[in-house]
Amino acid sequence: MHPLAERLSKKDERALAKAISLVENDAEDKLELLKDIHPMTGRAHYIGMTGSPGAGKSSLVNRLITYLRKQNLTVGVVAVDPTSPFSGGALLGDRVRMAEHFTDPGVFIRSMGTRGSLGGLSRTTKETVRLMDAFGFDVILIETVGVGQSELDIMKIADTIAVVLNPGSGDVVQVFKAGIMEIADLFVVNKADLPGVPKLLAELESMLDLVKHDAPWRPPIVKAISVQNLGLEKVWKRMKEHFEYSKASGERDARRKTSLEREVIEVVHAEMMKKLMEYEETEKGWVEEVTSGSIDPYSAAVKLLQNYMDGSLERKGMGR
Repeated sequence: MHPLAERLSKKDERALAKAISLVENDAEDKLELLKDIHPMTGRAHYIGMTGSPGAGKSSLVNRLITYLRKQNLTVGVVAVDPTSPFSGGALLGDRVRMAEHFTDPGVFIRSMGTRGSLGGLSRTTKETVRLMDAFGFDVILIETVGVGQSELDIMKIADTIAVVLNPGSGDVVQVFKAGIMEIADLFVVNKADLPGVPKLLAELESMLDLVKHDAPWRPPIVKAISVQNLGLEKVWKRMKEHFEYSKASGERDARRKTSLEREVIEVVHAEMMKKLMEYEETEKGWVEEVTSGSIDPYSAAVKLLQNYMDGSLERKGMGR
């Protein structure tokens, strides 16, 4: 067993931090670690918190942590912040907002940049969640960057997805254009003390009547004012209700099966890309061919891949 996996089984918090850094840095023994911790996963409730920037996701997560700790539940948090395309850095502001929990041994918070991923999550978010699950947290909260109209990666990992909205953030139709209606398991109308809440609630109910009128689970709508600790009990109650429903209906198992299928393909893709890029560094002849126009980019790509595959088979003694 990988040394870090063994330490994780003993709830060593330092080991968890080191393991997350290991997968983020794509270390050589990353897959060995993930393989060893896999039997230790599957017990936590994965909750995705998504919504438009400024909806109050971080404040809601912060207050929800406090509420869950009062219920004697341990909490892991993965907060994803956008990475600058210019500097390559990320302002991990969620760590500032959740600073009050840093000394709580029942809470572990990890912030990470997207590192170029466009789906609202970092490429290593799923692996980090698996590590937290193996550590033994009861609830794992996953806060996305803030969805636009394409950032829906949260549906690939979360058991329960809460979409956080607030009044005055624009036409609710903009939200549904993003496809969120299909992935939301509940809606949280945060900052519910602001004007425009009745209008937002009416628009949500109207859209749900159209899209979810015959669905076995109709996403409930919960009002909250996170900075005043109002509505948190009802938010958690609805999250638990969905989790119990998803387990009883088989939806949770189906989601996790789909997530594992995608994860296998993603790992294959990442490992293939790594090996192909290493091979490409030694085979630069195609660059001049493409530049001079003697070959088009698409033929060059097929040729590069074919040469790599042929060379790989020869190295394994399987060539013709």
